[in-house]
Amino acid sequence: MGVRIGSLVVRLAGAAVLAVVLVVASTALAIWWTARQDSRPASDAIVVLGSAQYNGVPSSIFEARLEHALRLYEEGVAPVIVTVGGKAAGDQFTEAESGAEYLAESGGVSRDALLPVPEGVDTLESMRAVARVFEEQGLESAVLVTDPWHAMRAERMAEDAGIEADSSPTRQGPAVQTRTTQFLYILRETGAYLLYRATGESVAGAPGIG
Repeated sequence: MGVRIGSLVVRLAGAAVLAVVLVVASTALAIWWTARQDSRPASDAIVVLGSAQYNGVPSSIFEARLEHALRLYEEGVAPVIVTVGGKAAGDQFTEAESGAEYLAESGGVSRDALLPVPEGVDTLESMRAVARVFEEQGLESAVLVTDPWHAMRAERMAEDAGIEADSSPTRQGPAVQTRTTQFLYILRETGAYLLYRATGESVAGAPGIG
């Protein structure tokens, strides 16, 4: 009897490990697949997820997102660009303000077409802040601009917040430079996505990851 119980425990443990492996692998594959998509339907707004800025100057990751959003805007995907993101302790500028200023000064976007939402220290807070502004402004649909590996989680959080979301990830910038970088981002995003689905919470991390 003891042998049979021991064998059953081993089998159950093995099945549990296999199930975890399958969930992680399927999530990583879904993140990779979503990263390869580029959906840009006519929408109410283009939403640029914030990343680091330095004294009002967007980081290379953030600049790549802003340039991609600018191209979408020029193609007529949406009449408004929403920049979102707060600021770290000691910063003078928010990510949202820095992004909007960059688009106005370097991209020539009319300030009437820019809607900065200077809130959020991670993706979840940012999406909830954008959702509140969408409700106030009567907006419903958005094309999200972020890094490829971040797209699936950003879409999920936006939809959970009540936004009809598609994503058009940028193909430029440090997040897509090497296969090693891509693998590390996918690995980190897999953990972050599974944590969100299990707990409804976000996780602090590198810019664009939380």
